[in-house]
Amino acid sequence: MNLPQNFLPAMLITLFAGLATAIGGGIAFVVKRNSLKALSVGLGFSAGVMIFLSFTDMLPEADKLLSVNFPYSHNWITYAGFVIGLVIAILIDYFLPDHINEDDVLHPDEHVHTNYKIKRAGLFTAIAICVHNFPEGMATFFTTTQNITLGLSVGLAIAIHNIPEGIAVALPIYHVTGKKRYAMLYAALSGISEPIGALVGMFVFGLFLPQILVGALMSAVAGIMIYISFDTLLPLAKEYGDWHQSLIGILSGILVLWFSLIILGA
Repeated sequence: MNLPQNFLPAMLITLFAGLATAIGGGIAFVVKRNSLKALSVGLGFSAGVMIFLSFTDMLPEADKLLSVNFPYSHNWITYAGFVIGLVIAILIDYFLPDHINEDDVLHPDEHVHTNYKIKRAGLFTAIAICVHNFPEGMATFFTTTQNITLGLSVGLAIAIHNIPEGIAVALPIYHVTGKKRYAMLYAALSGISEPIGALVGMFVFGLFLPQILVGALMSAVAGIMIYISFDTLLPLAKEYGDWHQSLIGILSGILVLWFSLIILGA
Protein backbone atom coordinates (compact mmCIF):
# COMPACT_ATOMS: atom_id res chain seq x y z
CA MET A 1 0.00 0.00 0.00
CA ASN A 2 1.42 3.36 -1.05
CA LEU A 3 1.60 6.11 1.53
CA PRO A 4 -0.85 8.98 0.93
CA GLN A 5 0.39 12.40 -0.08
CA ASN A 6 1.52 14.70 2.74
CA PHE A 7 1.91 11.63 4.98
CA LEU A 8 4.64 13.05 7.25
CA PRO A 9 3.05 16.47 7.94
CA ALA A 10 -0.32 14.75 8.41
CA MET A 11 1.12 12.44 11.07
CA LEU A 12 3.00 15.26 12.83
CA ILE A 13 -0.10 17.50 12.96
CA THR A 14 -2.23 14.62 14.23
CA LEU A 15 0.36 13.76 16.89
CA PHE A 16 0.51 17.39 18.02
CA ALA A 17 -3.28 17.58 18.27
CA GLY A 18 -3.46 14.36 20.28
CA LEU A 19 -0.70 15.22 22.75
CA ALA A 20 -2.38 18.53 23.56
CA THR A 21 -4.07 16.53 26.32
CA ALA A 22 -0.67 16.59 28.04
CA ILE A 23 -0.78 20.39 27.89
CA GLY A 24 -4.11 20.24 29.68
CA GLY A 25 -2.57 17.94 32.27
CA GLY A 26 0.12 20.55 32.94
CA ILE A 27 -2.38 23.41 33.11
CA ALA A 28 -4.30 21.52 35.77
CA PHE A 29 -1.44 22.03 38.21
CA VAL A 30 -0.31 25.58 37.49
CA VAL A 31 -3.48 27.52 36.70
CA LYS A 32 -6.38 28.08 39.07
CA ARG A 33 -9.91 27.32 37.91
CA ASN A 34 -10.84 31.02 37.93
CA SER A 35 -7.92 31.78 35.62
CA LEU A 36 -9.15 29.46 32.88
CA LYS A 37 -11.51 31.98 31.30
CA ALA A 38 -9.11 32.46 28.39
CA LEU A 39 -9.81 28.82 27.56
CA SER A 40 -13.42 29.85 26.86
CA VAL A 41 -12.22 32.04 24.01
CA GLY A 42 -9.92 29.28 22.77
CA LEU A 43 -12.67 26.67 22.74
CA GLY A 44 -15.00 29.08 20.96
CA PHE A 45 -12.21 29.71 18.45
CA SER A 46 -11.95 25.95 17.83
CA ALA A 47 -15.69 25.65 17.30
CA GLY A 48 -15.69 28.58 14.87
CA VAL A 49 -12.84 27.04 12.88
CA MET A 50 -14.42 23.59 12.66
CA ILE A 51 -17.94 24.79 11.82
CA PHE A 52 -16.74 27.25 9.20
CA LEU A 53 -14.32 24.73 7.70
CA SER A 54 -16.94 21.97 7.53
CA PHE A 55 -19.67 23.98 5.81
CA THR A 56 -17.63 26.27 3.55
CA ASP A 57 -14.77 24.02 2.45
CA MET A 58 -15.00 20.33 3.32
CA LEU A 59 -18.59 19.70 2.21
CA PRO A 60 -18.25 21.68 -1.06
CA GLU A 61 -14.95 19.89 -1.77
CA ALA A 62 -16.53 16.51 -1.02
CA ASP A 63 -19.41 17.28 -3.37
CA LYS A 64 -16.95 18.36 -6.06
CA LEU A 65 -14.96 15.12 -5.79
CA LEU A 66 -18.09 12.99 -5.92
CA SER A 67 -19.58 14.86 -8.88
CA VAL A 68 -16.84 13.46 -11.14
CA ASN A 69 -18.02 9.86 -10.74
CA PHE A 70 -21.61 10.46 -9.63
CA PRO A 71 -22.87 13.34 -11.77
CA TYR A 72 -26.53 12.77 -10.93
CA SER A 73 -26.39 11.65 -7.29
CA HIS A 74 -23.35 13.42 -5.80
CA ASN A 75 -25.53 15.76 -3.71
CA TRP A 76 -27.29 12.85 -2.03
CA ILE A 77 -24.03 10.97 -1.39
CA THR A 78 -22.51 14.07 0.20
CA TYR A 79 -25.63 14.46 2.34
CA ALA A 80 -25.59 10.77 3.33
CA GLY A 81 -21.90 10.91 4.23
CA PHE A 82 -22.49 13.91 6.48
CA VAL A 83 -25.39 12.17 8.24
CA ILE A 84 -23.30 9.01 8.70
CA GLY A 85 -20.55 11.10 10.31
CA LEU A 86 -23.09 12.60 12.70
CA VAL A 87 -24.49 9.17 13.56
CA ILE A 88 -21.02 7.75 14.24
CA ALA A 89 -20.20 10.62 16.61
CA ILE A 90 -23.60 10.35 18.34
CA LEU A 91 -23.24 6.59 18.87
CA ILE A 92 -19.76 6.95 20.36
CA ASP A 93 -20.98 9.70 22.65
CA TYR A 94 -24.08 7.74 23.67
CA PHE A 95 -22.36 4.49 24.56
CA LEU A 96 -19.23 6.07 26.04
CA PRO A 97 -19.75 9.72 27.01
CA ASP A 98 -16.60 11.70 27.77
CA HIS A 99 -18.19 13.86 30.46
CA ILE A 100 -17.95 13.39 34.22
CA ASN A 101 -19.19 15.51 37.10
CA GLU A 102 -17.11 18.69 36.99
CA ASP A 103 -17.46 19.38 40.74
CA ASP A 104 -16.13 15.94 41.58
CA VAL A 105 -13.04 16.61 39.50
CA LEU A 106 -12.33 20.25 40.31
CA HIS A 107 -13.36 20.18 43.98
CA PRO A 108 -12.95 16.58 45.15
CA ASP A 109 -12.56 17.55 48.83
CA GLU A 110 -16.00 19.18 48.90
CA HIS A 111 -17.76 15.90 48.25
CA VAL A 112 -17.86 12.58 50.01
CA HIS A 113 -16.08 10.25 47.62
CA THR A 114 -13.68 7.42 48.16
CA ASN A 115 -10.32 7.41 46.42
CA TYR A 116 -11.54 4.45 44.43
CA LYS A 117 -14.45 6.41 42.97
CA ILE A 118 -12.28 9.39 42.11
CA LYS A 119 -9.62 7.23 40.49
CA ARG A 120 -12.32 5.32 38.63
CA ALA A 121 -13.67 8.64 37.30
CA GLY A 122 -10.23 9.60 36.02
CA LEU A 123 -9.59 6.23 34.42
CA PHE A 124 -12.99 6.05 32.75
CA THR A 125 -12.57 9.62 31.52
CA ALA A 126 -9.21 8.67 30.00
CA ILE A 127 -10.71 5.61 28.29
CA ALA A 128 -13.68 7.58 26.99
CA ILE A 129 -11.44 10.33 25.65
CA CYS A 130 -9.30 7.72 23.89
CA VAL A 131 -12.38 6.43 22.08
CA HIS A 132 -13.55 9.94 21.19
CA ASN A 133 -10.09 10.95 19.98
CA PHE A 134 -9.85 7.99 17.59
CA PRO A 135 -12.13 9.47 14.87
CA GLU A 136 -10.72 12.93 15.59
CA GLY A 137 -7.28 11.61 14.68
CA MET A 138 -8.66 10.14 11.47
CA ALA A 139 -10.32 13.47 10.65
CA THR A 140 -7.14 15.49 11.25
CA PHE A 141 -4.94 13.07 9.31
CA PHE A 142 -7.30 12.68 6.38
CA THR A 143 -7.88 16.42 6.04
CA THR A 144 -4.13 17.12 6.07
CA THR A 145 -3.44 14.56 3.36
CA GLN A 146 -5.88 16.44 1.14
CA ASN A 147 -4.74 19.96 2.05
CA ILE A 148 -2.00 20.88 4.54
CA THR A 149 -3.46 24.34 5.21
CA LEU A 150 -6.85 22.92 6.13
CA GLY A 151 -5.17 20.18 8.12
CA LEU A 152 -3.32 22.75 10.21
CA SER A 153 -6.61 24.50 10.93
CA VAL A 154 -8.30 21.26 11.99
CA GLY A 155 -5.24 20.19 13.99
CA LEU A 156 -5.16 23.48 15.91
CA ALA A 157 -8.88 23.29 16.64
CA ILE A 158 -8.62 19.69 17.87
CA ALA A 159 -5.55 20.57 19.98
CA ILE A 160 -7.39 23.37 21.80
CA HIS A 161 -10.35 21.03 22.26
CA ASN A 162 -8.04 18.43 23.86
CA ILE A 163 -6.67 20.78 26.54
CA PRO A 164 -9.70 20.60 28.89
CA GLU A 165 -9.86 16.85 28.27
CA GLY A 166 -6.33 16.57 29.65
CA ILE A 167 -7.41 18.59 32.69
CA ALA A 168 -10.37 16.25 33.28
CA VAL A 169 -8.06 13.22 33.23
CA ALA A 170 -5.16 14.64 35.26
CA LEU A 171 -6.98 16.13 38.24
CA PRO A 172 -8.66 12.99 39.66
CA ILE A 173 -5.55 10.86 39.05
CA TYR A 174 -3.40 13.43 40.83
CA HIS A 175 -5.86 13.66 43.72
CA VAL A 176 -5.62 9.92 44.34
CA THR A 177 -1.91 9.27 43.70
CA GLY A 178 -0.44 12.65 44.69
CA LYS A 179 2.02 12.23 41.83
CA LYS A 180 2.03 14.71 38.99
CA ARG A 181 3.97 12.40 36.68
CA TYR A 182 1.21 9.77 36.81
CA ALA A 183 -1.45 12.37 36.15
CA MET A 184 0.53 13.80 33.22
CA LEU A 185 1.15 10.29 31.86
CA TYR A 186 -2.55 9.41 31.87
CA ALA A 187 -3.40 12.77 30.29
CA ALA A 188 -0.86 12.20 27.51
CA LEU A 189 -1.94 8.59 26.90
CA SER A 190 -5.57 9.66 26.54
CA GLY A 191 -4.56 11.64 23.45
CA ILE A 192 -2.24 9.08 21.86
CA SER A 193 -5.23 7.38 20.23
CA GLU A 194 -5.38 10.21 17.68
CA PRO A 195 -2.21 9.21 15.77
CA ILE A 196 -3.24 5.56 16.22
CA GLY A 197 -6.60 6.42 14.66
CA ALA A 198 -4.77 8.09 11.78
CA LEU A 199 -2.71 4.97 11.06
CA VAL A 200 -5.68 2.62 11.33
CA GLY A 201 -7.75 4.88 9.11
CA MET A 202 -4.97 5.05 6.51
CA PHE A 203 -4.68 1.27 6.46
CA VAL A 204 -8.41 0.53 6.33
CA PHE A 205 -9.29 3.20 3.79
CA GLY A 206 -6.23 2.45 1.70
CA LEU A 207 -7.26 -1.20 1.38
CA PHE A 208 -11.04 -1.07 1.29
CA LEU A 209 -12.22 2.39 0.28
CA PRO A 210 -12.41 3.04 -3.47
CA GLN A 211 -10.82 6.33 -4.41
CA ILE A 212 -14.09 7.49 -5.96
CA LEU A 213 -15.69 7.51 -2.48
CA VAL A 214 -13.07 9.76 -0.89
CA GLY A 215 -15.60 12.58 -1.12
CA ALA A 216 -18.10 10.59 0.95
CA LEU A 217 -15.44 10.08 3.63
CA MET A 218 -14.68 13.80 3.65
CA SER A 219 -18.36 14.64 4.17
CA ALA A 220 -18.51 12.10 7.03
CA VAL A 221 -15.50 13.79 8.64
CA ALA A 222 -17.35 17.11 8.37
CA GLY A 223 -20.30 15.54 10.18
CA ILE A 224 -18.06 14.33 13.00
CA MET A 225 -16.49 17.78 13.34
CA ILE A 226 -19.88 19.51 13.49
CA TYR A 227 -21.05 17.19 16.24
CA ILE A 228 -17.86 17.75 18.26
CA SER A 229 -18.32 21.50 17.91
CA PHE A 230 -21.92 21.62 19.11
CA ASP A 231 -21.79 18.81 21.66
CA THR A 232 -18.43 19.51 23.32
CA LEU A 233 -16.67 22.69 22.28
CA LEU A 234 -19.49 25.21 22.63
CA PRO A 235 -20.82 23.88 26.00
CA LEU A 236 -17.28 23.81 27.40
CA ALA A 237 -16.55 27.29 26.09
CA LYS A 238 -19.54 28.64 27.99
CA GLU A 239 -18.64 26.60 31.07
CA TYR A 240 -15.11 28.04 31.37
CA GLY A 241 -16.19 31.65 30.84
CA ASP A 242 -19.40 33.23 29.65
CA TRP A 243 -21.31 33.30 26.40
CA HIS A 244 -19.85 36.64 25.25
CA GLN A 245 -16.31 35.31 25.62
CA SER A 246 -17.30 32.18 23.73
CA LEU A 247 -18.86 34.29 20.98
CA ILE A 248 -15.67 36.33 20.64
CA GLY A 249 -13.78 33.07 20.17
CA ILE A 250 -16.27 31.73 17.62
CA LEU A 251 -16.21 34.87 15.48
CA SER A 252 -12.41 35.09 15.78
CA GLY A 253 -12.05 31.49 14.61
CA ILE A 254 -14.26 32.11 11.57
CA LEU A 255 -12.56 35.38 10.60
CA VAL A 256 -8.99 34.15 11.16
CA LEU A 257 -9.57 30.95 9.18
CA TRP A 258 -11.32 32.82 6.38
CA PHE A 259 -8.47 35.35 6.22
CA SER A 260 -5.82 32.60 6.22
CA LEU A 261 -7.57 30.71 3.43
CA ILE A 262 -7.65 33.88 1.33
CA ILE A 263 -3.99 34.67 1.98
CA LEU A 264 -2.78 31.09 1.37
CA GLY A 265 -5.10 30.56 -1.58
CA ALA A 266 -6.53 27.34 -0.14
